Amino acid sequence: MSERANWNEFLIGAVIRVIGFSTIGFVILIFFFLLQQGAPALTQTSPGEFLGTRWYPTLELYGMLPLLLGSLLVTATAIVIALPLGVATAVYVREVAPSWAREILKPLIEVLAGIPSVVLGFFGMTMLAPFLRETLNLPTGLTAFTGALILAYMALPTMTSVAEDALDAVPKSYRDAALAMGATRWQTIWRVSVPAARTGIMTAVMLGIGRAMGETMVVLMVTGNAARMPTTWNSLFLPVRTMTATIAAEMGEVAAGSAHYHVLFFIGILLFVITFMINLAAAPAILAKRRRGGLR
Repeated sequence: MSERANWNEFLIGAVIRVIGFSTIGFVILIFFFLLQQGAPALTQTSPGEFLGTRWYPTLELYGMLPLLLGSLLVTATAIVIALPLGVATAVYVREVAPSWAREILKPLIEVLAGIPSVVLGFFGMTMLAPFLRETLNLPTGLTAFTGALILAYMALPTMTSVAEDALDAVPKSYRDAALAMGATRWQTIWRVSVPAARTGIMTAVMLGIGRAMGETMVVLMVTGNAARMPTTWNSLFLPVRTMTATIAAEMGEVAAGSAHYHVLFFIGILLFVITFMINLAAAPAILAKRRRGGLR
């Protein structure tokens, strides 16, 4: 019986290891597939053209700067909006709310992350965009700001949940010591608890950036999809086009094997590398969580 138990344990462990390594293998295979399909773009198109400011595939102009800057503008604005809201919500849930309210708010915040992006995009098109157009007197409501607002909402549950876990991992002795030295409750929160959880909060920011950068449907529906350089002061309130929206909008109609086809895959490589670097930046804090039993 002991031999059979040992054999079963070995078999289960082996299956788990295979599944774990297969996950890494799938990611590597996806990258090599993107590399295989995107690398020909470097030979079919001059690499210098990728730094151009015009994206007109029908004229064989593949300048990626408007797409890259559009993605950065929408993502950065979304994080600027979501970060203070996410941290404030996490502070309220962990430090201020009574226990009964915490038990309700935590699952509710996590459920918000499950709303389909197409539903949020439809809401943005039919309600948010007309409201912003009339309120701000804009030519169109389909702008970078509209996309940033919805992306901020989409990143908020992840950022709040991770930041709340980071605050929860701060030792109680830190708070007790601050209160014993005469600090008020709010001074303890903002000068002790939040700084002690800064690594976890930065992880929340990185995960929020990755969530916003990789979103497709929302930016395709509400940002206007105009491949223009967002370099003026009012670019936030004008249409832009992101890299993800470009792939989604054009891949279905492009001729397989054409230069346009390979350039779209090259954009996919850029997105893969950017999101990988963002997740890599968040990895040290995640490893620290595993070592200490929580994010700090």
